[in-house]
Order: sequence, then C-alpha cells, then structure tokens
Amino acid sequence: MKKSYRIIPALDLIEGQCVRLTEGDYQTKKVYSEDPLAVAQEFEALGLEYLHLVDLDGAKAGKIVNWQVLEKICQHTQLKVDFGGGLKTSEDLKIAFEAGASQVTIGSVAVQKPDLFCEWLENYGPQSIILGADVREGKIAVSGWQMLTSIDLLDFLEAYQQKGIQYVICTDISKDGRLAGPAFSLYATLKSRFPALHIIASGGVSQVEDVIRLGQIGLEGVIIGKALYEGRITYAQLQALIS
Repeated sequence: MKKSYRIIPALDLIEGQCVRLTEGDYQTKKVYSEDPLAVAQEFEALGLEYLHLVDLDGAKAGKIVNWQVLEKICQHTQLKVDFGGGLKTSEDLKIAFEAGASQVTIGSVAVQKPDLFCEWLENYGPQSIILGADVREGKIAVSGWQMLTSIDLLDFLEAYQQKGIQYVICTDISKDGRLAGPAFSLYATLKSRFPALHIIASGGVSQVEDVIRLGQIGLEGVIIGKALYEGRITYAQLQALIS
C-alpha cells in the first residue's frame, strides 16, 4: 500500500445521530450513537486523519441539513472531513466549506446539472471537489441511490476526468452495508482504466483484509462503515494499519 493511503471511517447522519443503512434503504436505519462528535473524536484518538461525513437527511431533502454537526466536528477535531448529502446549490457548498469541510462529495448534481458542477469545480478547485460515483450494475445512481440512470460508470468518469476532476468516491450500492466484501474487480478495472484519478472505494468492506487488498490495488483510500460499528474491524486493527 502507498503511504498516503487514506483509511476513512464513515459517519452517516439522520436527525443528528450516527446511523448506518443497508443499500441506502432508510427503512434499514440502525442508530449507533447519538453523539457524532464523540465518535469522530474516537477516530481522531486512534490516529486517523480523515472522516467521510454523510448528511442522509440532506440527501433526502435535497438541501444541506446537518451542517451544525459538521461544524462541531471541524471545530473540535483536526480531522479532514469530506462532506456529502444534499449539496444541490452553491449556497449549500458555501455552508459546507464555511462549516469546515476540507472536501465535498457531489454526485447527483454532477449527473443532473453538469454545468453547475463544472462551475463548482472551477471555483473551488479539483482538490476540494470529490466526484461521487454511486453505481449499480455498471450504471450511475442518483438522489440518495433512489434513482438508477442509464449512464455508464466508465463513460461518466472519462467525461469528468477530461473536465479536471481528480478525486472520485465510487460506491457499489449492491455491496453497501452488507458486509459481504467490496467489488474488488470493479476497483481494479477503474484503477487500470484511470491511473491518474484518486479513487476511493466505498461499500462492502467487512474485514481488515479487505482494507489491505484495496490498498494493494493502488487506490487513494477506502471508506469503512458498518464493519467498524459492528466490530468486524477493530480499533486495534486500524491502529496497526496506520502505524
């Protein structure tokens, strides 16, 4: 694994609480903590540097909702937070960055309003904007995974790489929350096809060996969610990986 490999815990928010879903289904919500800041501080204490913070209320509402949680985490930790969920307008982005986000993850707007997305990319720069590529059976999904498009993942990434995007979080929806292992072949294909992109894997990580294997593919990083909260990957194992 490269030294800069990001191991990124995910913290998903509904009504200010830390939750997890399965395949993006809000009916599967499981609350893990009522204090997201305490969870984030635990991650920081382990020596982790990054946090993937998702506003699930925002994704559903189509506008930023849990920005105060983002602000609190950024004020009380040194974590580099990438924030996503419901970022639909320039005002939403302004709120997220002013609240302390290091990066924002944009998915639906990149599909539905490409001109606006490119405007954000130009205004904030490719270091600040992560392209969210949520995929099921090779096709891009939007609106909190509720809507499957006919857009091919590879074509989508190719088009945005030409427009200057550098960072991509690719989530295989069919794997998310199932603890059945990531889509290794998908990520190997993406890394081979787009060697210059900083690709972050998301979905399906179930054990520490998954984290190691994804790093060996040469990815920028990996997002870990349910496996961490369910104890499939221990804090001790995470510390061993980053030490």
